Amino acid sequence: MSPTHPASARLYGAGGAALALVPLAMALANRSSPALVAVAALCFLAGRLAEDALGAARELAAALRAPLGLVGLALMAWALASFAWTPFPAVSLRALSEFAPTLLAAVLLVRLAPGRIPAFAGPLACASVVLAALVMAASLATDLRVQAWLGQRDAAFVFNRPAMTLVLLTGPVALVLWRRGRRVLAALALGLAMVGALRSISGAAAMGLIAGLAMAALAAILPRRIAVGIAGLGLGLAVALAPVEGDLLERLMPEAAHARLVQSSSRARVAIARSFGAAVAADPWRGAGFGVAPRFAETPVAARIDPELRPMLAVGHPHNTFLQVWAELGLPGAVLLALALFLGLRPVVGLRRPEAVAALGLAAAAAAIAFVEHNAWAAWWTASLGAAITWLREATKPESGSA
Repeated sequence: MSPTHPASARLYGAGGAALALVPLAMALANRSSPALVAVAALCFLAGRLAEDALGAARELAAALRAPLGLVGLALMAWALASFAWTPFPAVSLRALSEFAPTLLAAVLLVRLAPGRIPAFAGPLACASVVLAALVMAASLATDLRVQAWLGQRDAAFVFNRPAMTLVLLTGPVALVLWRRGRRVLAALALGLAMVGALRSISGAAAMGLIAGLAMAALAAILPRRIAVGIAGLGLGLAVALAPVEGDLLERLMPEAAHARLVQSSSRARVAIARSFGAAVAADPWRGAGFGVAPRFAETPVAARIDPELRPMLAVGHPHNTFLQVWAELGLPGAVLLALALFLGLRPVVGLRRPEAVAALGLAAAAAAIAFVEHNAWAAWWTASLGAAITWLREATKPESGSA
């Protein structure tokens, strides 16, 4: 669609450029995605208000009244309700102050940007992906000299977040390029993003890439309803089994697997999952309170579990989003999270095969990363997910590329 207000085109251009630069910015500064997503969201919001303020308000209100919007609001309401019993209100407030603004920016971007992203943003995003992968690969191949030259911390793990961001963003960006006839660029972005992700030391990025490719392959050959059903089953099991993940892995994971995953600290991760699972079992109904993971070892529920399990509660978070939601928000939070995930998958059934392949690949990659890696409420993760979903929705718009 073409903007009807003279300022809208410039604002949409600025927003599209900010969105496109997320991968490269993350490679250069691994906490930068929230700032760029916020800038992009504000640009698209301002452009939409200049173009049709009443239409923008109706569009956003309709999104909030939709089933997914209502479930999201209910989840946030429950998180706020947990402030009534959190033992550390300041910690909860700090987590909310990081998560809520970024979530708002991501929602605005996802709702307002698709169909209005300028045509130049696709190739710019491809260049951003390629340069991000090259920066990561070059720095790691030269013993982090590129990082030293840029004045950054000379530690390989600082590329973990950029690698995970590449895994999330590149499939949707490549689909936009493919739909606009830029198939060579799409292939280039996909190829170099995989190199960048695998070249990093992030086991979560590699796991997300493998899961995303496997789910995409299934979606390419199976009927869409079956592929969506498999994805839904996987997400449902990820939520339902999170509290017993540690116990299951301790019993089923062979010693040889631990030996191969020594760099990923698999034994410590199993111990962490067991400890937080025990905390869920001790208080399954309401949780310890939103965002208290950094001080979970000091919560009342921690004193009620086996003493040998308590030390691992002090690691900062359970390295599993699904388990963190259980531990902090209890059964209501887990149920609402599962509903949100299922509702997010529902539209995929109506997509054409290429879009469905990309959507299910993104869902599997994000779920795999969430199962092993980051703090659930981290702003960089929320922003990167929002950017990826925005590109995916751009690819599904009938007039994609005409803005």
